[in-house]
Amino acid sequence: MKIIINDLEFNVCNANTFFKKLIGLMGKKEIKNGIFLNNTGSIHTFFMKSNIDIIMIDKKNRVVYYQKNVSKNKIIVKKKAKHTIELPSNSLSNIHIGDKLIIQD
Repeated sequence: MKIIINDLEFNVCNANTFFKKLIGLMGKKEIKNGIFLNNTGSIHTFFMKSNIDIIMIDKKNRVVYYQKNVSKNKIIVKKKAKHTIELPSNSLSNIHIGDKLIIQD
């Protein structure tokens, strides 16, 4: 699946099972593609091998939170978030709260 926000375009895998959501990008030394965590407004970065960028969106696909270069051993919870996208570190630029995200299958 593809995620488009402003001038950025990302290929992401859809984590559509509990196990895929639980594992996310844990243990990956080199992250090339992101992962879309459906119905997930919280993440952890325990057991991560590298830093990641994250975007959290609401049910209307608008950005409610984002953070660049999230290091390991963090927990991030946002009540307004409906979905979360984990991306390779330093992927995000020119992103703002309220930006609309387009999801293409």
